[in-house]
Amino acid sequence: MKQNSNEKKLGLTTQIIHSDRQDHPEHGSLHKPIHTSVAYDFPKAEDLAAVFQNKAKGFAYARQANPTVQALENKITMMEESIGSVCFGTGMAAIGSTCLALLRKDDHIVSGVHLFGNTNSLLRTLDCLGVAVSFVDATDVKNVEKALTPKTRMVLVETIANPATQVADLEGIGELCYSRGILYMVDNTLTSPYLFVPKKVKASLVVNSLTKYFGGHGNALGGSVTDTGCYNWNNDPGIYDIYKMEDSQRWGLTQIRKKGLRDFGASLSPESAHLLSVGSETLALRMERSTSNALILAELLQKHPKISHVYYPGLKDHPQFERAQKLFKRPGALFSFELAPGLDPFKFLNATELIVNSSNLGDNRTLGIAAAHTIFYEIGPERRAQMGIKDNLIRISTGIEDCQDLCDDFENALSSC
Repeated sequence: MKQNSNEKKLGLTTQIIHSDRQDHPEHGSLHKPIHTSVAYDFPKAEDLAAVFQNKAKGFAYARQANPTVQALENKITMMEESIGSVCFGTGMAAIGSTCLALLRKDDHIVSGVHLFGNTNSLLRTLDCLGVAVSFVDATDVKNVEKALTPKTRMVLVETIANPATQVADLEGIGELCYSRGILYMVDNTLTSPYLFVPKKVKASLVVNSLTKYFGGHGNALGGSVTDTGCYNWNNDPGIYDIYKMEDSQRWGLTQIRKKGLRDFGASLSPESAHLLSVGSETLALRMERSTSNALILAELLQKHPKISHVYYPGLKDHPQFERAQKLFKRPGALFSFELAPGLDPFKFLNATELIVNSSNLGDNRTLGIAAAHTIFYEIGPERRAQMGIKDNLIRISTGIEDCQDLCDDFENALSSC
């Protein structure tokens, strides 16, 4: 792709679909080929040593670096307008490996109380291992500030909570963390880099579950952590001296790759990296369609007599509607709703023709799940009550089907309840 430095910046989709060409793939391929080799050859033994010591670029062992995966990392970095990324086998692997790479015993994390169930479980495990965790309502920065201690090293929030769609005070928390020199990790999964770029609210690290909207087709697991360049690693007490050999902006990423990806081995396969990379080419097109469908469905259900409440940041009665309008290009493709008292969520889901009963989200297909009985069952009724997850709550991840077909399906299923 030829672009003069004086030309205007290209649009996101244009950049994505031409990204691999910048590296001049073999034989003029439009995609980075799938490199399956685990080991790599070097002309001299000293060349391999230089890669191990971070003195030269290259691939020493596929557990921590692979050409196909690196091409995907470059694409993510471009989309997040940041300085670098590290990919992992799943989104949970990205969060867990990053926390374990950067945090130490007696450190403290402040996290949103509405956090996704698996991430919540991970943080409680860290708490058992000596990293203290405080859960607060992150929709108000004041709650985060009150929870800070002299040992707070990280604040972790999601852009939009799953399943009740609370929107964190992303700007306020960003200013707070930036002024205090605290790592600010934002999970961008439910928005994706197309709807929101966390760097704009001073996020230090951005997490994406690539499995979801990024890949979009439900055919590959993957996760990533991106360094935005907003955090000063010179002042971070958790960086080991051995990783301070290069530009200080890269210290965090180097330690995440070495202590996180290498030591825990949660590597992204080249085959999955290829599927995720190709899937990302249609991210904008898919998000436009799925978010449009989500808004139409949410408005339809909001007026239905058999629905008691709809949770979606695109509805004007949502507590963070104005915030979502300001921050996000669109308010996402996930919403939840509570059936009227006495109606069975399983009967509704079984009555639908198009909704896929699935725990995934971000697929091209519309997916539905009774949240309290499945993905949030393990945390127990008390914790679910704190998160606002009722037994009759149904979470919907809206796909790209023809919207009228979805509306008819919802109407028919509700009629049968």
